[in-house]
Amino acid sequence: MQEQALRDQSKLAMSIFRFSVFYLLPFLLVALVAVEGAGDERSTFIVHVQPQVNHVLDTADDRKALYQSFLPDHGRLLHAYHHVASGFAARLTQREVEAMSDLPGFVAAVPSRVYKLHTTHTPQFLGLDTQQGTRNCSYGSGDGVIIGVLDSGVTPDHPSFSGDGMPPPPAKWKGRCDFNGRSVCNNKLIGARVFDTAGNGTASSSGAPLSPIDEDGHGTHTSSTAAGAVVPGAQVLGQGRGTASGIAPRAHVAMYKVCTLEDCTDADILAGIDAAVADGCDIISMSLGGPSVPFHENSMAVGTFAAVEKGVFVSMSAGNSGPDHATMENEAPWMLTVAASTMDRLIRTTVRLGNGLAFDGESVYQPNMSAAVLYPLIYAGASSTPDANFCGNGSLDGFDVRGKIVLCDRGNGVLMLTKGVEVLRAGGVGMVLANQFIDGFSTLAISHVLPASHVSHIAGAAILNYIKTTARPVAQFFSGGTVLGTSPAPAITFFSSRGPSTQNPGILKPDITGPGASVLAAWPFQVGPPSAGGHDGPTFNFQSGTSMSAPHLGGIAALIKSKHPEWSPAAIKSAIMTTAYTTDRFGKPILNEQLMAADLFAVGAGHVNPEKAMNPGLVYDITPNDYIGFLCGLYTNKEVSVIARKAVDCSAVKVIPERLLNYPSITAIFPPSWDSTVPMLVERTLKNVGEVPAVYYPQFDLQDNAMNISVVPASLRFSHVNQVKTYMVTVWPRTGKASMVVQGALRWVSGKYTVRSPISATFAGQ
Repeated sequence: MQEQALRDQSKLAMSIFRFSVFYLLPFLLVALVAVEGAGDERSTFIVHVQPQVNHVLDTADDRKALYQSFLPDHGRLLHAYHHVASGFAARLTQREVEAMSDLPGFVAAVPSRVYKLHTTHTPQFLGLDTQQGTRNCSYGSGDGVIIGVLDSGVTPDHPSFSGDGMPPPPAKWKGRCDFNGRSVCNNKLIGARVFDTAGNGTASSSGAPLSPIDEDGHGTHTSSTAAGAVVPGAQVLGQGRGTASGIAPRAHVAMYKVCTLEDCTDADILAGIDAAVADGCDIISMSLGGPSVPFHENSMAVGTFAAVEKGVFVSMSAGNSGPDHATMENEAPWMLTVAASTMDRLIRTTVRLGNGLAFDGESVYQPNMSAAVLYPLIYAGASSTPDANFCGNGSLDGFDVRGKIVLCDRGNGVLMLTKGVEVLRAGGVGMVLANQFIDGFSTLAISHVLPASHVSHIAGAAILNYIKTTARPVAQFFSGGTVLGTSPAPAITFFSSRGPSTQNPGILKPDITGPGASVLAAWPFQVGPPSAGGHDGPTFNFQSGTSMSAPHLGGIAALIKSKHPEWSPAAIKSAIMTTAYTTDRFGKPILNEQLMAADLFAVGAGHVNPEKAMNPGLVYDITPNDYIGFLCGLYTNKEVSVIARKAVDCSAVKVIPERLLNYPSITAIFPPSWDSTVPMLVERTLKNVGEVPAVYYPQFDLQDNAMNISVVPASLRFSHVNQVKTYMVTVWPRTGKASMVVQGALRWVSGKYTVRSPISATFAGQ
């Protein structure tokens, strides 16, 4: 998207279409397409191979030569993977793949899939900054840590990527900066590369090499959220004023552009992960995904397994397909899967009706409107055009909305911003955007193109009732500006994908939640209508999604990594999960979009608490071999070998059932065939990383008589650092006609620390 696309209405509409994948509608992350070769038509395949026992691969060239030996001719190889997969991406026909499968060393060929891409206040909301806006020194700023972001590119000239005051990157850094000869990288933005098999590495119009420049904003927003520099004077159309800062402002950023405006192929994503590991990244943050598939068919799962094996922490978005259950994405246990929740800030716009009733909503664009003028109010659904109530492109043709405020319903695959464009095109002067029932009370701050207010379902229903029962309904907007200290906060947003996990239901997902609604961060160009006028300072934008929450957690992981460089990715994840909080600002349970208590399938372990995560007391650690044992409980030898990048014989491996993986949460699933007289045993091992000596005592957080559960031993005593202790939880089955899920938590409590593990138990009906 180009900045000039915002200069007139027709260009604005086109720009909205082009970056539509970055706005939060539940359908965004489910548009994954398997590109299957048929006959003699070439398609992209990711081919997994294993070298023969006597075949030594000393160099990258040796490995590339091995890969080339599988191909029918030169010019087919797209990516040679060296670090996170044993294989390559190539253009092949289905017949060629079938012929290749007979060659020694061939393991599997997977059709390349196409994935979609899924601040001024959040550091203070998370407790990282003081009330005066300065960083709390005890938490650090991510010094010496490199965060690799796989996304749509970056805006290197934005002050959020200024290298002023930054030290050089660590000596281990091996990356490069591919801005076609421009010297724009610095000690903040230390690397930028492009991976694009669709364009074969060149721009289609000019033939010039592709650039890591961000053409839509998503990558600029996510990378600056994780580790953007401190930028005073941030604001969007006058809202959210303050000093912008990434979560880890002293960390280094490397961008791996794996997404175009349209899509991201897993061949390119895998190449980006491969490069990030080779370059020396400590953290990988990815805000993209697609529908759930087995891990051996999921290149992101394959690539991130190798990254974690090599000590790289991975933070990934949970998906934007909520609020339905079992919509989770990026569910492998070696990833941190991040849900999205609100913070205590609203960009308030109030709708006042002619009968005096007023309803608060949100919109970033808040022009001055006369308080003495009331405009006619009309419901788009009164049109005879099917689905006109959703205000899609062209839906208001022939319907008189000129000079009126139009009530539109959210949803139906129409972007919220696009609805406002349609109302404006048809001559409307304003829009009230009403949630459907499923969206509940969640509202978002969007830079609309006309006066607008996004209101809750209850407010929308009241406004519609007023329209239907009033002869001449009228309304007006009042600007409320930026309001801090709102409640409930945090609360899970309607779009955040929910568990249980499809691929490994015995692992509770998501893992954690963090800020993902109306997050302000860097943006490549001005937003809002042309009439809003320009702004001389740096450009920012509000965005919402698990795309925004994942880089928050990537930044927090960088803070922990900077303080504890020796910790494994699993230990960092454990620190984040076991210290999370489960109540809002007023000590009430975290709520969902319906203002009901959010379950573990929505909130995971809870909301991230960076202060506590820096010093968790105890951690659950997991080795790469543990993951291999876990995978052997799910898949065949060949399928596990694809993920492990080596031949695996599961008969020679200690198989670890899902419930026995040393995960920071506990899940017990009783199948219908389970003997009702036999309990289920769940073992866990904790490592002491806190003060010694220390004694921890167990406490269960469960509703009365919810389930029969116990733990031994009665205490865990630690006398030295890194000492490990094992405990056993016993869960007894319960009988009943209906299946049910019981959720709670086990807390190990010492004089200083509380180490909390959420518990989810599923009992099958009889």
